[in-house]
Amino acid sequence: MIESTAPSAPTLSQLVLLCAAAALAGIVNSIAGGGTLLTFPALTMVLGPSAAAAVIANATSTMAVFPGSLASAWGYRRELVGMKSWIMPLIIPSLVGSAIGTSLVAQRDPQEFLFLIPWLILLASCLFLLQPMISKWTGIGQIHASPSKTTRYGIIAFQFLIAFYGGYFGAGIGILMLSALALMGISDIHQMNSIKTLLASTINSVSVALFIWHDKIYWSFAIPMIVTSILGGFLGAVVARRLDRNVVRYIVVTIGISLSCYYFIR
Repeated sequence: MIESTAPSAPTLSQLVLLCAAAALAGIVNSIAGGGTLLTFPALTMVLGPSAAAAVIANATSTMAVFPGSLASAWGYRRELVGMKSWIMPLIIPSLVGSAIGTSLVAQRDPQEFLFLIPWLILLASCLFLLQPMISKWTGIGQIHASPSKTTRYGIIAFQFLIAFYGGYFGAGIGILMLSALALMGISDIHQMNSIKTLLASTINSVSVALFIWHDKIYWSFAIPMIVTSILGGFLGAVVARRLDRNVVRYIVVTIGISLSCYYFIR
């Protein structure tokens, strides 16, 4: 499995490439999101073009950025106080959706995932490109009326779909969750971010656990990437005060669309 799709030991140039990608992912995740669009293609470059390698790259990328999401969730712990009534209805669909999505990518024919890669990257790129407009359409940060019971059920179903996609690939789930939370009537952007981060951590924790269970993570790459992604996340907190997040967003989108075109052509 892993032995057939990855080198027995990473070379120095591979480690430099992957650690640089993970560090940048940590930075952009703390500013605008989209780190997966950096770590995943870097891993596919190193692991090779095969379908099995793409699945391992996906799993290793998820593992590399997972500790950063946990750190973010811990950082938002104060904003989560009193938000139990909003969190509990969304936890179960997050767990179930992520488990199904991750199980599919881990157990199904890797060729299916390889076929979907350009579409998944294009979808994630479009989500980041449209993030300001989506925020405006759904009124993120604005006061909404309390949603009806039907709307609540719809949002719970939508969260399941987000988690399913998150378990399968994952880039771009943040803006989707923020939009859903806005429709639930939460107006405080910090509370919204706290819930979003907690749910993202829940989705990623299920994915990581299942990827470990199915032996899909290449640890020789994952461990150094974890370290540098955390360092990048801390650096991003400093850079975020000085750099326009729209600049970061457009850079990530440009990279994502370019990669999508590359995978379509390949």
